[in-house]
Amino acid sequence: MQLPANLNVYISAILFILGAYLFALYAGLIIWTFRDIHARTRDILAQIMAVLLVTIFNVPGLLIYILIRPRTTLAENYERDLAEESVLHELEQLQACPNCQLRIEPDYIVCPSCRKPLKVRCESCERLMHLDWSICPYCGHTPEQVHDELEPEHDHDQFNRRKPRSEPEHLQTLDLDPL
Repeated sequence: MQLPANLNVYISAILFILGAYLFALYAGLIIWTFRDIHARTRDILAQIMAVLLVTIFNVPGLLIYILIRPRTTLAENYERDLAEESVLHELEQLQACPNCQLRIEPDYIVCPSCRKPLKVRCESCERLMHLDWSICPYCGHTPEQVHDELEPEHDHDQFNRRKPRSEPEHLQTLDLDPL
């Protein structure tokens, strides 16, 4: 059996293609590790060690890196922290007086520090209503009094209280007919 004369050319071409493929795979593993560790931590030493691990040990190094890398990326941590902060902010808003921003309990009717009314009783069913409700959700009664006009009364504010306006006497006695 005689081998073709240009067999060396074919073998070297196949080895060159295989070598180029293995080098591209090796470089791709290193680049992927570099990008992945940068997305997962800001620690420079951890980033260098991860890239060196894959550079020195190749595929087994990559498997070790995958086992010891941080579970979440920095973006996932940021999103989780943002969601937690949003929930905490909503909870704080629900439990703060709208007037003085001090902490209140959900069942308070009046703020204990600034005396602002927080809830009123429905005139129909006597259940508590929030001030921003325009209708009682329990009985459907529409309150006659506008709740925004409710102001806390302090004894030391007696000079600042509004007095009801009355018509002057000379206007009350006149009986004018419209044209």
